[in-house]
Amino acid sequence: MRAAAGQSARSLSQHHWHSLRAMLPYLWAFRGRAFIALVFLAAAKVATVIVPIVLKHIVDGLGAENTALVLPVALIVAYGALSFASRLFAELRDIVFEFATLRAVRRVALKVFRHLHDLDLSFHLDRQTGGLSRDIERGTRGINFVLSFMLFNILPIILEVGMVTGILLWNFSVWFGVVILASVIVFIAFSVVVTEWRTRHVRRKNEFDSRANTRAIDSLINYETVKYFTNEEYEARRYDDEMGRWEKAALKSQYSLSTINGGQALVIALGMTAMLLLAGRGVVNGSMTVGDFVMVNAYMMQLFMPLRFLGFVYRQMKQAFTDMERMFGLLERNARIADPADARTLAVPRGELRFENLHFSYGSGREILRGMDFTVPAGAKVAVVGPSGAGKSTLARLLFRFYDAGEGHILIDGEDIRNVTRESLRRQVGIVPQDAVLFNDTLGYNIAYGRSDASADEIERAARMAHLDGFIASLPKGYDTLVGERGLKLSGGEKQRVAIARAILKNPPILVFDEATSSLDSHAEQAILAAMHELSAERTSLVIAHRLSTIVDADTIVVLDAGRIAEHGTHFELLAAGGLYARLWALQQREAEEADQRVAAGENVNATLI
Repeated sequence: MRAAAGQSARSLSQHHWHSLRAMLPYLWAFRGRAFIALVFLAAAKVATVIVPIVLKHIVDGLGAENTALVLPVALIVAYGALSFASRLFAELRDIVFEFATLRAVRRVALKVFRHLHDLDLSFHLDRQTGGLSRDIERGTRGINFVLSFMLFNILPIILEVGMVTGILLWNFSVWFGVVILASVIVFIAFSVVVTEWRTRHVRRKNEFDSRANTRAIDSLINYETVKYFTNEEYEARRYDDEMGRWEKAALKSQYSLSTINGGQALVIALGMTAMLLLAGRGVVNGSMTVGDFVMVNAYMMQLFMPLRFLGFVYRQMKQAFTDMERMFGLLERNARIADPADARTLAVPRGELRFENLHFSYGSGREILRGMDFTVPAGAKVAVVGPSGAGKSTLARLLFRFYDAGEGHILIDGEDIRNVTRESLRRQVGIVPQDAVLFNDTLGYNIAYGRSDASADEIERAARMAHLDGFIASLPKGYDTLVGERGLKLSGGEKQRVAIARAILKNPPILVFDEATSSLDSHAEQAILAAMHELSAERTSLVIAHRLSTIVDADTIVVLDAGRIAEHGTHFELLAAGGLYARLWALQQREAEEADQRVAAGENVNATLI
């Protein structure tokens, strides 16, 4: 068991050194500022250590036999000047290095942010957003703490202990140095051992804190679903369960903190008592003056105050390293989908899109695509239809390289998309998704997301083409209207039209419509179909559709069934063939007729009641 504990401690220490090595390059970039800050640090500590010596001479100078002769004005002025200098150099140190600390935190946070966007879709599907945001927040805060306190608290304390020990050994008995060193060693050893024991409680507290935060955010994001099923109390119980675990872990963390504080206070009290007994005996036997006694007392107070703070710093640094470890662990997670070393920039002179013998499965589950093979000619409109789960939307994810096919290739103008940069690929392909998720910002911002440098006139033109202009004109704040988190203040159809406006602004040579009219009523659907027709003119278009009425004008319709192509052809050719497409068409037509009959019956009932 001891071996396991020792191994765990070594492993923990290795993680801390790993986090420190990962952080050092960000500090090294500001080595000039760090050096100047260290010079100010040394000057501050020298001034601090000299103050008790000046105080000793002031006390001795104020002895009864000297008081009537002269007041030690120069020493008093020097005492005040040194006290001020100690504080001044410390402030200058902070001013010089604060920029380096904040810039290092900023650079790390930006690197993590970019890396998270670079990770593949599978990571983001598995992630817990609340816990992830807490890890990043605590990690950047940990870097700030380590950079500031390791350089400006631990190093100064070591420097001060060394100088004070040397002064006391030079002027007095060796026992003064022995007591100081013994007190410091016992204090540090106790702090390290007990803090190591406490760390596991802090880790568990943070784990439960992240889980509770994740639970809260997940529930609030799905506010409407909670309300639909009247599960407010159920969600509250689940959240309270997580908070209950956090509470127990936090109590254990506090108990362990009290143990550390009590033990440190005992070590300090014993050290102070031993030093003052030595100094008092020296005054009594004449080997030391009252000024020496005052100097020893001043040194002990001056030394043990930062030592007491050192215990706090060590605990916080342990916590900071733990937080940094989680954040830097994100940076070490490699993206499964990456650009090859010799990746080229994709150029699309024509826009031909080819899916060649594609096989794909999510993980070790069932195979989604089984030998998919078809071409979307340049400038043509090809629709992909089929029952739910046939693999329609998977094609769009593979085209954007959110995943890579297990076998086969996707070619754009003969270029395998695995051989080009993902950025250039995604710039050449636009999409109107089935579920248009918006940012918690204004309507204008969300439309302009299709091209961030678009002018106001271009944004308004895109809104008109997407038939959003009338809706926007009816809003008091127009384009400055906030849409809410994930666009919850807009209807499904309004969100989908924003997605279409984005695609209009992006103006790519290849377009994907993934169930783009699924949230629209019949009237809005016809308007959007007209906008889609205008948008897709002279562009290569891949239309993934459930409503067959929206793709009757497609040049080719590819019918999927269980990951394979069941048939393909034009709308009329497929109806004449009498296969799966014809059956789906007949079913949808029957459903549409029944819906119309229900609407008509409802209108008659209302007329009778009136």
